[in-house]
Amino acid sequence: MLTAAQVFAFLLAAVLITATPGPDNLLVLGMGMSRGRAQGIAFGLGCALGCLSHTLLAVVGVSAMIAASPTAFTVLRWVGGAYLVWLGVQALRSAGGARMDVAGQPPRPLRALFARGLVANAVNPKVVLFFLSFLPQFVVPSQGAVAWQLGVLGLVFTLQAAVLFGLLGYFAGAIGGWLQRRPRAGLWLDRIAGTVFVALGLKMVAGR
Repeated sequence: MLTAAQVFAFLLAAVLITATPGPDNLLVLGMGMSRGRAQGIAFGLGCALGCLSHTLLAVVGVSAMIAASPTAFTVLRWVGGAYLVWLGVQALRSAGGARMDVAGQPPRPLRALFARGLVANAVNPKVVLFFLSFLPQFVVPSQGAVAWQLGVLGLVFTLQAAVLFGLLGYFAGAIGGWLQRRPRAGLWLDRIAGTVFVALGLKMVAGR
């Protein structure tokens, strides 16, 4: 079972990572700015719910790995930790030059935008790899019910992403304008998220 400390630490990391300018949330911002609040929210909710497919893969894959070999799970956490360090280094080196170019595209129904966000996230191999690396870092096998821990963590990630992406879509105009007037804001968000990634990765590689 999960402890309150586990959920709190995971939620903090998840919110920071989701808020950092990246392809998904910048597209949500651009969609809201160019097409309106409803369109931005629809696309954002689709992106967020796409995380459920990655959660399922993590639950099935990681649980099977633990059942087959606890050593394999340790290796997964090491490899995942190294991957998070690599992501962190990339974020720390980022120039923060984010773009939100979706203007000029033809209008689409809300459910089509929702489906587009859902599919775009669900089939993204980078997101699959991220989930397989990120979720296990917060799992404690000795507490039992590993599949349950992974499932709850994935659901928490999906819910907070839905809230943040929904807010991004709703306040797209104001947030987009603020980021464009302050280009260094995205840079510092990258720096903070990069530090979190590196810290999490090193923690796992060090075996703590």
